[in-house]
Amino acid sequence: MSARDLPVVVIGAGPVGLSAAVQLLDRKIEVVVLEAADEIGASQRAWGHVRLFSPWRYDVDKTAVRYLEATGWGPPPPDEMPTGDDLYRRYLLPLANLPQLSDRIFVNRRVLGITRVGVDKTRTDGRGDVPFLVRTEDEDIIARAVIDASGTWWTPNPLGAAGLPARGEKALKHRVHYGIPDVLGAQRHRYAGRTTMVVGAGHSAANSILPLMELAKTSPGTTVFWATRSSDLSRVFGGGDADGLPARGKLGAELRALAESGALRLVTRFRIESLREIDGKVEVAGTRDGEPAVVQGLDAIIAATGQRPDLSIDRELRIGIDTALDSVEALAPLIDPNVHSCGSVRPHGAVELAHPEPDFYIIGSKSYGRAPTFLLATGYEQARSVAAMIAGDREAALRVELDLPETGVCKSNLVVDDDGGGCCTPAKSACC
Repeated sequence: MSARDLPVVVIGAGPVGLSAAVQLLDRKIEVVVLEAADEIGASQRAWGHVRLFSPWRYDVDKTAVRYLEATGWGPPPPDEMPTGDDLYRRYLLPLANLPQLSDRIFVNRRVLGITRVGVDKTRTDGRGDVPFLVRTEDEDIIARAVIDASGTWWTPNPLGAAGLPARGEKALKHRVHYGIPDVLGAQRHRYAGRTTMVVGAGHSAANSILPLMELAKTSPGTTVFWATRSSDLSRVFGGGDADGLPARGKLGAELRALAESGALRLVTRFRIESLREIDGKVEVAGTRDGEPAVVQGLDAIIAATGQRPDLSIDRELRIGIDTALDSVEALAPLIDPNVHSCGSVRPHGAVELAHPEPDFYIIGSKSYGRAPTFLLATGYEQARSVAAMIAGDREAALRVELDLPETGVCKSNLVVDDDGGGCCTPAKSACC
């Protein structure tokens, strides 16, 4: 069997992973999709109660839509904004059930590592001619190319300001929710009548704070602290009417009004160092402007601090990773949140996503590493370009087919606090 007869392995059955699979099948390339969870779209289901602030027209892959429409599927209204659960039920599930795709998706297949057959990463001669070996808990799969679209949702950043878990954070993890809890629904009992601290300066934080403040209207004693590492909240407050996504602008405007009204207990420039439990309550200690600072009497903490990639499965490959962002190396200058705060990043594809390891690509939110500005539409364009390059169609791979909405907040030399602010937390624009 020649290398071209081997399948391409796609890791992750989320929106971008399924997009890559469809793009490859459209080019008559055999594909195997490996998903660690017991269902496709697992991260979307984890934040299924959250409404995206990008409408459907930015949330679906055009090639996937063509295949879906051939089965009689009707596209959702293009200007309607779905929840994570809508995205799963109305798009991802029908996509995964396509006859061309369904028997190529394997759930409960956690990838343990990727290498070359009989060759470790120190071998150079003829490396690109040796097939990949993708190891799962149950089997080894031989592949001609590998696309890692495993995302970052399941590896959240810790509360500790230095990038490590705060002292006591692991011991009190049962008091911390990482991500966006269903405050007004399934997890209401955890927050009603209680004191909660939301940590983070991005849209995920906003999508926890606003429901908590709504809960406070009907549940006496519900108190909300909002802790950020920075005093500059312009990114999450957003561009208002200038935002290309009106719902995102509205979200920021509502948050700004709450912060300015004093109804929300805002603690800026707070760098968390430790957590401890005192008389059944949580105390969070750290510094503000270099001076000791403490917030006491907390019942719960919501860590809306963003995510980071798990690169352990790629360790045996020669990958180019930026030392600061953990992103694909060539993307770092385009997406560095120390410089960029715009909703649009220069379009990029297979060339920028390539690694020293031939025929290996990281796409989707994982390609952005710790940068919080990934958009789902960007991931679809990445998938299209990479599939074209694997197929040998370099002209198509280099072509730009992407249109992104502006944020209305664009400035350079932005001082960031790594709170996970931006549009790739599921509050977001349609991400991950």
